[in-house]
Amino acid sequence: MSTTTALPATTSVTHGQTRLPHWGVIRAQGADAAKFLHGQLTQDFSLLGLLQARLAAFCSPKGRMLASMIGFKLSADDLLLLCPVDVLPATLKRLSMFVMRAKCQLSDASAAFDLHGLAGASADALAASAGLDGATWAKADLPGGVAGSLVRLPRAGEGPQAVTRLLACVPAGQALPADVPALDSAAWAWLEVQSGVPMVSLPVVEAFVPQMLNYESVGGVNFKKGCYPGQEVVARSQFRGTLKRRTYRVATADALTVGQDVFHSGDAEQPCGTVVAAACLGGRCEALVSMQTSAAGGGQLTASGPTGPALTLLPLPYALLEDV
Repeated sequence: MSTTTALPATTSVTHGQTRLPHWGVIRAQGADAAKFLHGQLTQDFSLLGLLQARLAAFCSPKGRMLASMIGFKLSADDLLLLCPVDVLPATLKRLSMFVMRAKCQLSDASAAFDLHGLAGASADALAASAGLDGATWAKADLPGGVAGSLVRLPRAGEGPQAVTRLLACVPAGQALPADVPALDSAAWAWLEVQSGVPMVSLPVVEAFVPQMLNYESVGGVNFKKGCYPGQEVVARSQFRGTLKRRTYRVATADALTVGQDVFHSGDAEQPCGTVVAAACLGGRCEALVSMQTSAAGGGQLTASGPTGPALTLLPLPYALLEDV
């Protein structure tokens, strides 16, 4: 199983902006909104600044991810959680069960906001105009007095050819302040895979603890904050060395689907992993696979079964965190 570096996507197809209809918005409002989310998610929302965003997971009591989301504050008592729309209803319902007497109102605000992904030169220009620094998960207001927020996402790819990505959240129907070319949705999906940061979608709900998706290595888990559902399991996985699965980036000749099993040549009967994100662009296909760390040490990986499409390991664009 050789290790190679994927050819970078060309600038012409990874420059521009696209609507993200597969994302939705949960809104948390009230004097206790930040405190409430702080007690439910893997990230620190109590100390979250207005110029910051956070990647976070919402877990079951067993530490399994029910959803992943990007959260930020519009004001001290008004927060937005952006997540894949297919997990939003169940996530909102479950979060609402725990509000009880907290001064926090949760709602599905997907119809009130439009979400856009920006990449490449378009993202660089808008970030510079907004004064958005180069830190991942930094947040800024849109420039020119236009309502809306920008979040700097992890870059896609490796080295100097890595592609800048932004997520823009604007009131529904409002145009972005810059005239930028359209970006094909397939190109955005490709960049999501290249970033190495998968989001939990319906086929893989409750399949992983956060570290199985490398969330502790990309800013998705705060080990110093207080308790949240599943916190003991997540902490134990980190500090007792019990984690035996990680997310890896792979190349393949065929398109894969989220939830598809991955097999290793050392065991034709039992899958060693699961596809958590996949995309194809310009005849090339890549995926993110959460799998047993032992399967990454050698041998052949295939999708769906021993005779399925072969998978080749590619480098991740970030280092895996060994200790916190």
